[in-house]
Amino acid sequence: MDYQGSGIGTGVALGPVLRMPEPLPEPRNEPRTADADEEKARAATALSETSEHITARGLEAGGAAKEVLEAQAMMAADPSLLEDVNARIEGGSTAERAVFEAFAGFRDMLVGLGGYMAERATDLDDVSQRVIARLCGVPAPGVPESPTPFVLVARDLAPADTALLDLDKVLALVTSDGGPTSHTAILAREKSIVAVVGASGALQIEEGATVVVDAAAGLVTVDPDDARRDEAERAIAERRTRAEAPVTPGALADGTPVPLLANLGSAAGAADAVAKGAEGVGLFRTEFLFLDAAEAPSVEAQREQYSQVLAAFGGRKVVVRALDAGADKPLKFLNDQHEENPALGLRGLRSLRASEQILRDQLTALAEAAAANEADVQVMAPMVATVEEAAYFADLAHELGLATAGVMIEIPAAALLAERVLAVCDFASIGTNDLTQYTMAADRMLGTVSSYQSPWHPAVLRLVAEVGAAGARLGKPVGICGEAAADPLLAVVLVGLGATSLSMSPAALADVRAQLAAVSLDEARNLSSVALAAASAEEAHAAVRAALTR
Repeated sequence: MDYQGSGIGTGVALGPVLRMPEPLPEPRNEPRTADADEEKARAATALSETSEHITARGLEAGGAAKEVLEAQAMMAADPSLLEDVNARIEGGSTAERAVFEAFAGFRDMLVGLGGYMAERATDLDDVSQRVIARLCGVPAPGVPESPTPFVLVARDLAPADTALLDLDKVLALVTSDGGPTSHTAILAREKSIVAVVGASGALQIEEGATVVVDAAAGLVTVDPDDARRDEAERAIAERRTRAEAPVTPGALADGTPVPLLANLGSAAGAADAVAKGAEGVGLFRTEFLFLDAAEAPSVEAQREQYSQVLAAFGGRKVVVRALDAGADKPLKFLNDQHEENPALGLRGLRSLRASEQILRDQLTALAEAAAANEADVQVMAPMVATVEEAAYFADLAHELGLATAGVMIEIPAAALLAERVLAVCDFASIGTNDLTQYTMAADRMLGTVSSYQSPWHPAVLRLVAEVGAAGARLGKPVGICGEAAADPLLAVVLVGLGATSLSMSPAALADVRAQLAAVSLDEARNLSSVALAAASAEEAHAAVRAALTR
């Protein structure tokens, strides 16, 4: 029996299934018998302790998990939530029931907002369960313990669970819900865990059953035959060998160089990226400096943070993305006005132009850091839609002392006019996550339309080809910095379409490096033609896999 879903990465795992326990039952809606003040105190203590516990788990986990868990901890510590709980207790509810109903009310509000906020409703459910478990004096729902390695099957995983998975025990993750942008998928990528998400029907797999989880194919096979077991074991051994192989610069089989760069969200990940063989940074996200701030950080504070990253990559390329706020990252001092569809609103370069001093300060700080370090510093603007926007950003960056200024191609309009866009700036970097979202009209933060969110879709690949061809004609670099670059098969196709460098999570570098080394530039171009000729993302993926195995 096979179950199809969205694979995260390209790994393969083989092992017995353990299932996540079912959530706690809904607290009974029965009259309160205890004193109201006592119940309020119990609820306040449970909320506070839950918030502290989640924060501690975040500090232990680090990375993207820390950010996710900090957001959850803030939910439990929200004063308005406590006020709601207290009001319900005053109305006669028990602490358990009051917490359940208060969180449910917040959940309904998020679902009503839609988009990214609706996706966060699952996080509220998890926090609610943890608070109620603390009130009831029972263990919080979570990952089961096992003395031996296992494949974890769940409806979906809460961030608090995913963050601290024992990677010596969890061979792979399989979820029936969620999509490629869910927290499970995000953290699986960061930790390089084999995962298949959104595998409908996977909850029917019996505990103890042996499964093969093939992330590249997005397939979970139950009770595999001997041939499938042998194939999986070979793939696992080969991947282990690749991970242990000496690090070399990214290149195709014919020697064509394809620099492999790292996507970083803060200076903290620089050392790990270097250790894994990153040849530079293709996307340094600067949002971490701004997201928790009441006002924009000073030039001095920014310069210090940028210098930490640049120092780790002396002599190598570091591409810094200007602040990309808006949509799922609103900032009070920049663009906190409610928008019906923020993904199409005042975000990226648009919001920076509306508050130009913030942009000027950021570019000034980066130029000062660049002058004090040996890295090849480049800067790029997010969400560029027009030639005029590209020229505005490049001119401003040059004026403030940055020699190399480019743009992110995330909007179909910019891809279709790529030659004119590249004529007024120094390079382009394709953000495949947003380019896919805008091409397919499918919010990438919304799991209900996750089936549309594949960068393998020929429509997306045609836009990449437009940019690649424009870069070749003008002799200007075209990088890829979206999640697509971390898919080894798709990485080959992207190079065939004209990408001159690939940037990804450091965990993906070894797999991509090995796949590129197996094909020549001519073969990559042929594979890109195969993908473009397909009618769907699924057909493109399958056709390229078939062509490579011939």
